[in-house]
Amino acid sequence: MDEFNEQLDAFLDYLRNNKANSENTITNYAVDLAQYADFVENQNIALKDVTTQNIRAFLRSLSGFGYANSSIARKLSAVKTFELYLLEKNFISSDPAASVRSPRLAERLPRAISRDAMNRLIAEAWKIKPCLRNGTVIEVLYGCGVRVAELVSLRWKDIDLDERWVRVLGKGDKERLVPFGKYAKDALLRWRAVCPRDAEYLFPGKNGGHITVRTVHRLVVQAAQQAGLENVTPHSIRHSFATHMLEGGASLNVLQELLGHESLLTTQKYLKITPGHLRESYLAAHPRSGEEE
Repeated sequence: MDEFNEQLDAFLDYLRNNKANSENTITNYAVDLAQYADFVENQNIALKDVTTQNIRAFLRSLSGFGYANSSIARKLSAVKTFELYLLEKNFISSDPAASVRSPRLAERLPRAISRDAMNRLIAEAWKIKPCLRNGTVIEVLYGCGVRVAELVSLRWKDIDLDERWVRVLGKGDKERLVPFGKYAKDALLRWRAVCPRDAEYLFPGKNGGHITVRTVHRLVVQAAQQAGLENVTPHSIRHSFATHMLEGGASLNVLQELLGHESLLTTQKYLKITPGHLRESYLAAHPRSGEEE
């Protein structure tokens, strides 16, 4: 056990000194690997002698204690990182965790909020200072369905207020044109009237840069709390945009383009089609639905 603790301490120091990890992340590593150390000790196995079968047995023990698959997957990730570190330091000659698969995780979709709830959230954002900026942030976020990272990097030159288009630089530096509506246009006009004329970015930050993703996240959380909503994030707004577009009759192909998805399969997985929408689509489209009789 002393040998394990010595290597574990060296590993945590390595993370602090050589990796861009927060102290909270390092603490999680320490907790998860302490459980791993206890298991190894109880099995009377030297750290150098740990096998793939031992690690799989560790995961089975976690499942037996009632840990969720998500927690087991996190602990396995810690073990894999630790064992890879030992390999790089030549403490072990092969990586016993390399072929161990993580447990399958249930696919979790972001929760879309209702149109009424979205209207309440937007109304609250307009009350949070600086009001014009914050109200416009949410109007554009919901009006265009952009990712939060795409939103903060928008420049004024990307906005065509007359034609109501915004040029978005998405993942993989791929550009797409996204339209926006009257509410977003009105918000942008009001914001432009008070925004510094020399501002490059749509939402300027410090030292000539743009506001941060964290700033937008805090705004959304605060507006949601004031509107009486829980578990709402910027990504919830993007998902709500897509869901409301789908409910309004937009096709998956159109949504794929608006959302900047590489594959239509991503769009299909991203959206949760409501039973009501399925029924309405079926009755409207199927020749033997009986609706025409």
